[in-house]
Amino acid sequence: MILQVSNLVKSFGAVRAVDGLSLTVTQGENLCIIGESGCGKSTLAKLMVGLLKSDKGTIDVEKGALQMVFQDPYSSLDPLWTVRSILKEAFCRQKLSSGQQQARMQEVLEAVGLSAQMLNRFPHEFSGGERQRIAIARALLANPKILILDEAVSSLDVLVQKQIIDLLMDIKRRFNLTYIFISHNLRVVRRFSDRIAVMHQGKIIEIGACDAIFDHPQQAYTRQLIKAAFDYQL
Repeated sequence: MILQVSNLVKSFGAVRAVDGLSLTVTQGENLCIIGESGCGKSTLAKLMVGLLKSDKGTIDVEKGALQMVFQDPYSSLDPLWTVRSILKEAFCRQKLSSGQQQARMQEVLEAVGLSAQMLNRFPHEFSGGERQRIAIARALLANPKILILDEAVSSLDVLVQKQIIDLLMDIKRRFNLTYIFISHNLRVVRRFSDRIAVMHQGKIIEIGACDAIFDHPQQAYTRQLIKAAFDYQL
């Protein structure tokens, strides 16, 4: 177990976005969280990385172990900063010389399929897929054990989605990562996940192995979610 969430609660006014949720994540797995918009998935992700503070409950995870990659790579990258400045943000808690920082940036850029020659360019000079690779590189430079990927491929076209998913599987092995993957695209989820947690109205109502959830869902809501997603995508 690398992360444990216990009885987590987060409300916004009268709306309880996360409602007594508990969850464990195992080292090295790909856990996908699915559910309709507004069910609390992104709120849960932000609670886990500390962008929001919970009302109740606990999150047991090693300090600094979590990093997050967001849906829109352009809005998550400062348009006024070069790639070099964006990546150097990740070193704020690391005591590295400028030479060590440069070497690490080159290593990670290579790992995500980019060149160190891009360090002095700005986000608007890149495609959407390249910007997402930069966002992934920034997360990797913080030496995480867990990456939370919040709709990280949903803003990309189908071919680029496949390239990014293939990249994520490669760097998972290379950097010994654990993934928490949030997505509406159940085709991607089926290809990518080891386990699936189904969220509804702030709660996890069903969790299990990928094939078990897709082939033998126990909850009516899960069956409806899968049917709607595949009927729409066919």
